[in-house]
Amino acid sequence: MSLALYFHPLSSFCQKVLVALYESGTPFEKRVVDLGDPAARAAFLKVWPIGRFPVLRDDARDRTVPESSIIIEYLAQHYPGRTPLVPADAEQARQMRMRDRFYDLYVNAPMQKIVTDKLRPPGKGDPHGVEEAKATLRTALGMVDQDMAAREWAMGDAFGMADCAAAPALFYAEMVTPFASAHRHAGRYLDRLLARPSFARAVAEAKPYLKLMPK
Repeated sequence: MSLALYFHPLSSFCQKVLVALYESGTPFEKRVVDLGDPAARAAFLKVWPIGRFPVLRDDARDRTVPESSIIIEYLAQHYPGRTPLVPADAEQARQMRMRDRFYDLYVNAPMQKIVTDKLRPPGKGDPHGVEEAKATLRTALGMVDQDMAAREWAMGDAFGMADCAAAPALFYAEMVTPFASAHRHAGRYLDRLLARPSFARAVAEAKPYLKLMPK
């Protein structure tokens, strides 16, 4: 098999790529990386020395492709599937990328800041950084709520790359700082994402690991 994805099912950025792959129907090999295992970590660092996933390896083209958005664009270019995730029109593609980055930078990243701070050793937390992350997340969720008042998906009627980003970002944000009751349009959007077979599959695969999420 040409494509192999190095990932972990619990990772929101990995789920983003899984949704894209499941939407497209593109065959690929799953290589789950346990960074806590020294041998697994060493093997992964040989593929991508930065040591962060997801990473796509394409043996047929001899390419190693890191970063979730770049992976999805690479797949759209070289392995287009049944769901076109990036519009062919340049202006529409730019808007899609903007929304993709919005969910990564202003929903996913602050959500992760809140979660990872809980994993720090006692006395090593960053309360100021967490408060900043919560403020960013509140603002972003308000913008999502307004944006989704008249949309089914991030770009309108068609599911795309930005929805792949939104799905895990909103899923974990609801776990970390519940928003659905206060932002009903964003909450209904999350419901639609959870009902989407591609994301439902990614969530089902993550369930055995959700117990690792800090309270």
